[in-house]
Amino acid sequence: MKRIIIIVGLVIFSIQILFSQSDVDALRYARTTFGGTARYMAMAGSFGALGADFSTISSNPAGLGLYKKSEFSVSPGFWIGKTKSNYNGSEFDDSEHNFNLSNIGIVFASSPAKKNESSILKHFQFAIGHNRINNFNNRMLMQGYNNKNSVIHTYVDNASGINYEDIENDLYGIYAYDLNPAWSTWLIDTLPGYTDMYSGAVPEGAGVLQRKEIESWGSMNEFSLAFGANLADKVYLGAAFAFPTIRYYEISRYTEIDENDDIYDFRELSIYDDLQTTGSGFNMKFGMIVRATNWFRFGGAIHSPTWYNNMKDYWFSEYRSEFDNNDVYHATSPSGNYDYSLETPWKATGSVSFVLWRLALISADYEYINYAESRLRGRDYNFYDENLQIRNKYSETHNIRLGSELRLGHFALRGGMGYYMSPFADDINDGDKIFYTGGFGFRDKNFFIDLAYVRSVSYEDYYFYGSENVNFEPVRNKYITNNLLLTLGFRY
Repeated sequence: MKRIIIIVGLVIFSIQILFSQSDVDALRYARTTFGGTARYMAMAGSFGALGADFSTISSNPAGLGLYKKSEFSVSPGFWIGKTKSNYNGSEFDDSEHNFNLSNIGIVFASSPAKKNESSILKHFQFAIGHNRINNFNNRMLMQGYNNKNSVIHTYVDNASGINYEDIENDLYGIYAYDLNPAWSTWLIDTLPGYTDMYSGAVPEGAGVLQRKEIESWGSMNEFSLAFGANLADKVYLGAAFAFPTIRYYEISRYTEIDENDDIYDFRELSIYDDLQTTGSGFNMKFGMIVRATNWFRFGGAIHSPTWYNNMKDYWFSEYRSEFDNNDVYHATSPSGNYDYSLETPWKATGSVSFVLWRLALISADYEYINYAESRLRGRDYNFYDENLQIRNKYSETHNIRLGSELRLGHFALRGGMGYYMSPFADDINDGDKIFYTGGFGFRDKNFFIDLAYVRSVSYEDYYFYGSENVNFEPVRNKYITNNLLLTLGFRY
């Protein structure tokens, strides 16, 4: 267990002693984005009624039904992320980049109609491969002056009423990850004559420079087995059985400094946190596309929840304090670890597309998902409070993806835009995400090469700390990502 330091979206909130797992984690792994081939990405993933692209197995697997030839594709990518922060008027930024494999997959297509021309089943497809559905690489620097309070005041607030001996002797229990190291590093001490009332090394109203640096990395990838069918060149059906995996790593360092040397005795504190999460799960997707006319198609898909039944968290914290008399204190929490389960919400998608004289494509996808339906589960812990936070904090969302393609012989120009609605309820935080996409490609009968660029912009408030009686002004963060992808493909 550990104390949640990151709390998103609440102006008045309380820090609780919890397992590492929280509503923040549930949202992180439930909110995926579109990922796959460069053509798919250049059109903002709006392929729900188009098909004939390997990436559709992660959105509408009925898209496999439009394949008439077998195909292999691979899509390496280069990703750059940047975060701009504004905390109490101080602006900072930091960035991160990485190379990744966005997609690799193969589609096998057969034609039963060659043996029986009267067969309604014109083509049958089987696909196997991988799509990347989330990128966790990021680096943040947030810094500014706070003249109202310190993280120490949350420890004073939460320790109130607890005998200091219970805190001091609790090396592996509920206080081992916050109050015990705060006590051991002299950030809090009892008031004279009391055993359960406390004061902090930073008095209320004293000004301190506060800084937090966060680096995260990892990804979510989905390995899928999918099937498609073409019925009379009018109706296309598909099903996918997917096995997503999670790798999330985060290290952070929170610092408070008395730069003006006007706080008696106190000089500096730092808190280092390390979190590692791994997991794997299973979900199913079913879809259909109807070719209503030669120029108009519509489709729909439904995604089951993803059942992550072997989530594993590992975490620990290190505290350091320094005082004007050159005394330095260190404390390290025990290593925490916990195995649990996560169930993400159902998802539904509706799509339309227009094919204009074989010269251009216009497509649109609508996606519905209710993040309040995510659930954490454990064998020896019921997660009641955490799931209540999920129900109260998150809401249903409506996401839109638009894409277009202009064909110029063997060449094509593409563009698109996506809008992902904020998952937070009652406007308690920002969270809208906008995607701008574009690209071009070359295709002949047996070979294709595509290039795509995807840029996303989103805003979200970040809270360093907080408790029942300690309120914190949020950091205003702007997140910008840039993703460049190249796809090489072969048909046979």
